[in-house]
Amino acid sequence: MTEPQQGATYDTLLTVAKATEDLGFDAFFRSDHFLHMGDVDGLPGPTDAWITLAGLARETKRIRLGTLMTAATFRLPGVLAVQVAQVDRMSGGRVELGLGAGWFEEEHKAYGIPFPKEKFGRLEEQLAIVTGMWATEAGKTFDFRGTYYELTGSPALPKPAQAKVPVLVGGLGATRTPRLAAQYADEFNVPFASVEDSERQFGRVRAAAEAAGRGADDLTYSNALVVCVGRNDQEVARRAAAIGREVGELKANGLAGSPAEVVDRIGRYAAIGAGRIYLQILDLSDLDHLELISSQVQSQLS
Repeated sequence: MTEPQQGATYDTLLTVAKATEDLGFDAFFRSDHFLHMGDVDGLPGPTDAWITLAGLARETKRIRLGTLMTAATFRLPGVLAVQVAQVDRMSGGRVELGLGAGWFEEEHKAYGIPFPKEKFGRLEEQLAIVTGMWATEAGKTFDFRGTYYELTGSPALPKPAQAKVPVLVGGLGATRTPRLAAQYADEFNVPFASVEDSERQFGRVRAAAEAAGRGADDLTYSNALVVCVGRNDQEVARRAAAIGREVGELKANGLAGSPAEVVDRIGRYAAIGAGRIYLQILDLSDLDHLELISSQVQSQLS
């Protein structure tokens, strides 16, 4: 899982995506942001998430491709449904859509994107529209009348290559987020949280799924965590310094340390029900890091 708003060209992302595929990882995901965060210049500037994934769809063959998370504030839902369906077809059916409410007000101001006060309700309607359009049979039309969006007589085309594009919902909200996940999601993601907080949130989503008439195990449960692995303490420290983080903090809040330490920590997340881990890679120039994770971490996971 990459954060290109911090500074990455398409060519850099392509290099990482190809390494992801060659090294046996399952997927390449990226954030959807238009403004850098923290003490970086973000040069040469942002890349659009779905334009990037469209390019990667044609230049990779196996890995899944998706967003953590596309902001509902960035795109109209009908247009988003078209974009994702097209990229899914371009990839031969390898796309997944992570969709969130949007939260970073500064990037909206910087690029002239409206930042509405009521974002969660818009997200709910977007999920209903996008999934509703994809589920509409060819030759029939889709209509929707909500508080924020209205569609009349939509042909609901094009259709994705997949019978169902997996939809990811995530977050730590205690009530509305689990309800939305139970209604619309194929996967629920907890971003950058402890084992304890993840277990609590997974439990809420499992309960919400059962209340909605779904099996709790109908959803995949996942975590996104920053990763910093080294063959020895010096290599861990060097990689931590390269991303502006402290080793102790990374070990407390992410996946950091030796391969054995990271495997053990992933096991703790697996024990509470996480079936998928997104490794947040912040130094996109360090391909040796990916090779180390592939050979000495991923090789120990089932």
